[in-house]
Amino acid sequence: MSDTPSIRSIAVIGSGLAGLTCAILLGQSGHHVSVFEKSRGPGGRMASKRVAEGSADIGAQYFTARNPKFLTFLKEHAGVDSFQEWTAKFGFQGPGQTWQSFPGEPRYVGVPRMTAITRGLSEKVSLQAQVRIARLNRVGAQWQLLCTDGVDRGVFDQVIITAPPAQAEELLLESGLTSLADHVKGPVGEILPCWAVAAHFNEAPFTEFEAMRPDSKALYWVANNSSKPGRNDSGQWWVLHATPEWTAAHVDASSDDVSEQLLAEFAAMPGHSGAAADQAIAHRWLYARSVSEGLPGYLFDAKAGVGIAGDWLAGGRVEGAWDSASRLAEAMLAG
Repeated sequence: MSDTPSIRSIAVIGSGLAGLTCAILLGQSGHHVSVFEKSRGPGGRMASKRVAEGSADIGAQYFTARNPKFLTFLKEHAGVDSFQEWTAKFGFQGPGQTWQSFPGEPRYVGVPRMTAITRGLSEKVSLQAQVRIARLNRVGAQWQLLCTDGVDRGVFDQVIITAPPAQAEELLLESGLTSLADHVKGPVGEILPCWAVAAHFNEAPFTEFEAMRPDSKALYWVANNSSKPGRNDSGQWWVLHATPEWTAAHVDASSDDVSEQLLAEFAAMPGHSGAAADQAIAHRWLYARSVSEGLPGYLFDAKAGVGIAGDWLAGGRVEGAWDSASRLAEAMLAG
């Protein structure tokens, strides 16, 4: 990547893996980068929910690293202790509802929780949390950022948006960036929802596998969060992810109702020990997993000075967020 002196200041909206990657790569080239996050802290879908005596990963469950540069980036900027390999037994239900083992490959998780990675990365950037950017105003050749309470957050030469597509589209339209908004619409921006439930068991509900892809109309994924490295739980915390179809049909259901129904489906899975959960917490992800294939990787309007990055533009995986951000940063620095 080459230095681009014409880029003096850059705003990044969103502090998930994509936003933090952009901020670090552009900052390394000498540019002044500010990150704005609407939540209390960084993380995006690499999120964890506080539970008794610890936390449970309710968003991204693990990640792979097909590009070795991804692990190199994490080791350098998040820290070598921020993640470890998860050597769990993975299974799926094949024909006849029988359980089979997933092919083995290195799978990694944040330690002691998924957010350890984004927390580590966020220490390398200038981050303002609990700031929701509502509009970009054109001021000459620059962009002025206004948040929802009308406060002026500064003027920047370029802006990167790493919000989910529906939120990105809303911000683009509000800011008069209709061309970019059109690219976000349609199949590229179609994101599937997901209900997630973290449930605690004093006795193990399953012993053959720690992570499973069931053949179920309601459950897409179940995993023993306590089997991940660095977790020191009493008993076991399991995370259940509903299928997109089930979530869409129950998108407005109460958290208690969702927990009850998904735990009942979990208990009915072949191999369940009959152990009952004594605690359950549900979380609804409206934007969980991208649908389209042949995605562009990133979007960048060089004339406007506005780019868009996110896992939903690069296949939906954790590594996809890093890949999308890396490609966008490279395009911006080369322009």
